Amino acid sequence: MNKTAIKNFAVWARVQLIEAVKQKAFEYRIKEVDGQLSTDNCPLSTDDCPLSTTIESEQRKALLDRIDAIGYAQTMEEAAYTWFNRFIALRFMEVNGYLPSKVRVFTDETGAFKPEILKQAISVEIDGLDREKVLDLLDKQDNEELYKYLIITQCNALNAGLPYMFEKIANWTELLFPNNLLRPDSVIATMVSAIPEEDWTDAVQIIGWLYQYYNAELKDETFALLKKNVKITKERIPAATQLFTPDWIVRYMVENSLGRILVDSLQWTVDSEEARVEREKQFAEKMGWKYYLPEAPQTPEVRKQLSTARYSLTTDFKVENLKIIDPCMGSGHILVYAFDVLMQIYASFGWSEREAAKSILENNLYGLDIDDRAGQLAYFAVMMKARKYNRRILNGEVKTNVMSIQDSNWMTDEFIAFVAGKDADIKADLILLRKIFKDAKEYGSILNVPDINYDALYERINTISQNNIDYLSNVQHWQMSTELLLPLVKQTQIMAQKYDVVVTNPPYMGASGMSGKLSEFIKKNYPDSKSDLFAVFMERCAKYTKANGYQAMITQHAWMFLSSFEKLRGKLLRMDTVNMAHLGARAFEEIGGEVVQTTSFVLKNTHTSDYKGTYCRLIDPTTQQGKEDMFLAGENRYTATQSNFSKIPGSPVAYWLCEKALLSFSGMRISQWGIAQEGIKTGDNDRFLRFWYEVEITKTNIRGENSNKWISTAKAGEHRRWYGSHYIVTNFADEGKEIIATGHGSITGKQNLYKHAISWNRIATDKLAFRYIPKNFITNMGGLCFYPNNEKYLFYILSYLNSKVAEMQLNVINPTMSFPPGTINSLGCIESPFNLDMIVQLGKNNVSLAKENWDSFEISWDFNKHPLV
Repeated sequence: MNKTAIKNFAVWARVQLIEAVKQKAFEYRIKEVDGQLSTDNCPLSTDDCPLSTTIESEQRKALLDRIDAIGYAQTMEEAAYTWFNRFIALRFMEVNGYLPSKVRVFTDETGAFKPEILKQAISVEIDGLDREKVLDLLDKQDNEELYKYLIITQCNALNAGLPYMFEKIANWTELLFPNNLLRPDSVIATMVSAIPEEDWTDAVQIIGWLYQYYNAELKDETFALLKKNVKITKERIPAATQLFTPDWIVRYMVENSLGRILVDSLQWTVDSEEARVEREKQFAEKMGWKYYLPEAPQTPEVRKQLSTARYSLTTDFKVENLKIIDPCMGSGHILVYAFDVLMQIYASFGWSEREAAKSILENNLYGLDIDDRAGQLAYFAVMMKARKYNRRILNGEVKTNVMSIQDSNWMTDEFIAFVAGKDADIKADLILLRKIFKDAKEYGSILNVPDINYDALYERINTISQNNIDYLSNVQHWQMSTELLLPLVKQTQIMAQKYDVVVTNPPYMGASGMSGKLSEFIKKNYPDSKSDLFAVFMERCAKYTKANGYQAMITQHAWMFLSSFEKLRGKLLRMDTVNMAHLGARAFEEIGGEVVQTTSFVLKNTHTSDYKGTYCRLIDPTTQQGKEDMFLAGENRYTATQSNFSKIPGSPVAYWLCEKALLSFSGMRISQWGIAQEGIKTGDNDRFLRFWYEVEITKTNIRGENSNKWISTAKAGEHRRWYGSHYIVTNFADEGKEIIATGHGSITGKQNLYKHAISWNRIATDKLAFRYIPKNFITNMGGLCFYPNNEKYLFYILSYLNSKVAEMQLNVINPTMSFPPGTINSLGCIESPFNLDMIVQLGKNNVSLAKENWDSFEISWDFNKHPLV
């Protein structure tokens, strides 16, 4: 697949289509000038206005209403992506022979941009085609208008089988149909020539990449605004967070969650855990599941616990009742592969492909997304997958459960009264729905939805629809009850129920990028995961998951380690981690650098004492392909008992630690030997800090002895262990009164000023280095300090902190570049009375050697001469 060609086309097409629909709006006297909407009169059937029918006049009014609701720019964006979606859907269907007419819309039989539908305009069989109109346009030789009419008619005909993708075009979007589509440089012509026909055979790949690349410029623009502290609005959330999941990771998640349900049900009788693992491998190979991982070998006690938490698909369980959801479905990649695995499960129960495909759409597969574009494309991708198995799937009889999330701002008191009638319970439910979904486009599927009486609401809506209750006097309310309320009730039901399997790649968005409204909602409803939107979805997906169900995700890996996610880890560790693919950086080929570091994992909503999971450490390969290759080769795999994580401060998911490494956390904490703390915050370093050689003081003054102003200061410096980086002094006259007087400074730990200490840099890009601080120093915020309770142990602790053991512990509990006092306080340190004196002496020797080295540089205040002189 030529992704470069796809990207170039999608980015270019968005710009072209937005300009094209703006030009059409301009023709109907609608434009934006200097941010202000200008709408001149556009009388019907006049030379000054192209409106020729009453329908077009009503469409113009609907267009103005839409602009009034969401703004001119967003309306043009919506119109552009609507036609983009339709064009790519038609292209996919014609290439794969899925158009009911079997006549190509964009090309001829050779694949050239010579629309077959134009050549066969008189004979082509399309529902709703007006032959008289076709003949009239042929007589006028108006090919552009004829082509427009044929495309719109084809889209409307497809509405019967694909209503969510091809909504009836008798609305304002028809008014904005782009001009000049038969030109050789048009969007359609470029789509045909730029993207090879063979790339259109895999719906999920072509649609997924087109969706991601279509949003590329908008995404760049959004992040540029974020750098200027402009928060991400709800309209920009999809573009900012969309990330097409690599195919192998999708397969890993689905095979190890949905596929595992089928494995669970088989309940093989085996002699040993090793035999069970081998049976699972053989079964996965038979099913073609390359990325399935057998469950780690368990103890007999654990296996006994697990036996009570297995699915039984062979007794009272009906395959139609198996439910899987992707609550952040994007363009539907996960759902499409889940469809294939569900087909395998249905086949094991003896279902035919045709009946299975229909049942999967209606009963098993659920998807939600905040973005309407994604909703359309995911729906289309799933339907095309079903069409592969069932040629009759587009007959209009199938109802899916794949949709974009809608808000309830259109629900007026009058509408609620119309639907509820005299039923107080229905009225109360409608009022509740309006309240919950008022800002649904802001929050998406993280909304917590209570159960309501769905059957009563559905019955009431059907009664209104079938009996035309008050139709003549309430045409608008009648239409709204079926077109708007019915989908709202359906999405409520989808969000309220629980699922056997939840699989998703959630949006990644730090708290600093969230709008005020989204941030407040998350702080109130998800306080333990508020640092990032991906963590919020981890918590929400756990609520979506049934007892004994599976939750599979790919997220940033920060939740595994950082203290800000400690409470969230506590919740997740109450579930069994079946397996994990720890990916690290560059798991997505579209993202370079170290910015996005990810992990993919499968949890089971059970808590089994001493459960062991399988963990694949794939952080070393620097390419997406390299990580996949390492996974398939079975390299760097670990088995870990997740209850061991709680033995480590903060409970990080340190699956790679051996027993001895875990033991190092079991002794005393450093905080029991003393205290690590921050130092002085001057509030104005340019005013209060100097290099020691910039001020007129003696060496005695520099060390703080008998000095009343400039005090030697431990501040961040270059990477030096044991001793050094002592070249900063602070104006600390009168114990820092001047600093405090600024109103911006602060002094922490006054009781420890001037004591012997151990210092380190708060921010370190290399391995952390600890060094000795003599008496009469103070410490700065950038160079933190540890003060021992007993100076007897100072060099013992310093030696420990510079050891490989402490380095390992730091990498586990805080694998970042920031090392605050709390991180150091939580390190484990075992007192060794048998060699304490020896370690202390070695520490002193190292400090002495490091000091000698430091003093050989002129920047040291004890410098005399260079050692080579």
